[in-house]
Amino acid sequence: MKCVLGFDGGGTKTECVALDPAGAMIARGRGPASNPTRIGFDAAATGVKQAADATLTALKQRAHIVALCAGLAGTAQPENHDRMQGLLEDAFPGVPVKVCTDLDLALAAMPDGPAIVLVAGTGSAAVGRDGAGRQLREGGYGPSGSDEGSAFDIGRSAVDAARARPESDAAAELSRQVLRHLGCADWAAVDAKTSIAADDVYPRVFPVVAASADAGNALTQSLLNDAAQKLAAIALRLAEQLGITGQAFPLGKTGGTIGRSQFFDQALDAQLRVKLPNATISAVSVDAAETAARIALRLVASGEGARS
Repeated sequence: MKCVLGFDGGGTKTECVALDPAGAMIARGRGPASNPTRIGFDAAATGVKQAADATLTALKQRAHIVALCAGLAGTAQPENHDRMQGLLEDAFPGVPVKVCTDLDLALAAMPDGPAIVLVAGTGSAAVGRDGAGRQLREGGYGPSGSDEGSAFDIGRSAVDAARARPESDAAAELSRQVLRHLGCADWAAVDAKTSIAADDVYPRVFPVVAASADAGNALTQSLLNDAAQKLAAIALRLAEQLGITGQAFPLGKTGGTIGRSQFFDQALDAQLRVKLPNATISAVSVDAAETAARIALRLVASGEGARS
């Protein structure tokens, strides 16, 4: 049977959805990470291919892929986009391929007109458009120069804070929880893991911080307040670039840190209301992989594909 594939890939996993030519979902699968700036381009292409294989296996019948759209974090830079485009064309020979960013998928789910989507997951970024349809982004270029307020940033800050204040009861409790969660006997073991793959360490600390803050730990609440301020600052910078700060517009929140902690959600909303009082804030409920698959359907209808 014929199908299209849509992918939503980031720093920890890749979701894939298959649709039939009529637009009905027929299978779903998952693969490993596919953000090339974090794991490398070949590994990212492999993550996409493994997600596709898992999806086609779930389909339980032979399928012919007629187009695919991969919304991948880490592909905003033109050179990254072009390299991933080439790798996926090689991985799926003869299949029309469109590469875009995960942020593009989130913005596509927003109402028409001015809008912003703030993404807070393994990394962080914001994407938005003005009333004329001009689209801009802020951040999302990896932990070395951006990703403020992300799970990676929060986890790294939590590890630093726990180690720097051993005399504090709050830090001592955080240390115990982090080491237990990571399966490490001491901080030297954490350092060893981090030196190999920081993405396998710092984002995993976020759930510990979130639960601790909800339980009233003053240190982790401070860390999440700082992260909320950083994320709101990203959204404000983008709104200023778009020239929409004085307008009413929807601001959607999405990503793996959203909805995980009542304290963090409230802190982020409070900061966003201070910096962008005209925005209507809500969580974005969107299946990004399905959105990508529907873009792939449009490729089939329009005859685009490898040229995109």
